Amino acid sequence: MARKDRAPNPPKRPQAPQRRATPANPAATARQRRLLYLIAGSAILALAVVLGIVFLSGGGKDERATLASAGCTLEVKPALKGEHTLQVSATFDKWNTDPPTSGPHNEQPAVYGFYEDPVSLAQTVHNLEHGGIVIHYGPDVPAADVEAIKDFYNDDPNGLVVAPLPKLGNKIALTAWTTEGSLSDQTGDLGKGFLATCPRFEADVFSSFVDEHRFKGPERFPPESLTPGS
Repeated sequence: MARKDRAPNPPKRPQAPQRRATPANPAATARQRRLLYLIAGSAILALAVVLGIVFLSGGGKDERATLASAGCTLEVKPALKGEHTLQVSATFDKWNTDPPTSGPHNEQPAVYGFYEDPVSLAQTVHNLEHGGIVIHYGPDVPAADVEAIKDFYNDDPNGLVVAPLPKLGNKIALTAWTTEGSLSDQTGDLGKGFLATCPRFEADVFSSFVDEHRFKGPERFPPESLTPGS
């Protein structure tokens, strides 16, 4: 009797190598977690340093570039102590910018508004201390620019004092006294005085300065209290 051939067995599928689970090492996990925390903390510290440098150097490159686009220069000085020691008519030879952006001043700020006659600098420094912005224009600034500045003021007058200043000639000056927080929140940092001097009026450039510094003085008053006539 003939032997019946058997069908060959199908080939076995290759088996993936078995991986032996390794129990987690608690000490290694803790080291990895500490390393991640250290990296994150270093990144936050680096960001804080960069932001601090930007503030101390005067508002950063963007503000300077915006002003430079209109031919303006920006002067930034450490703020002087704001003592109420000056008479209304006083001049002071120790202010560190001209026109002044910080330091001693009269106890009464100027009334917020648009002026056609010069205003006491001893008073306008007090406006800056409260977070106001003071814009001075020289007698040789074209009448069209003066009218444009007046329109700019009328469009958003809160916290603004605009007045002529004979020594400026054909220039326009924007001044501010800016701190990171009110003096009650700080420890001896008086902030910075900002002086932008411009050869002409440009609404976008002036708006950028006002937006950057208004209502940020060392003795901050609510914006609604810095209205025209107050």
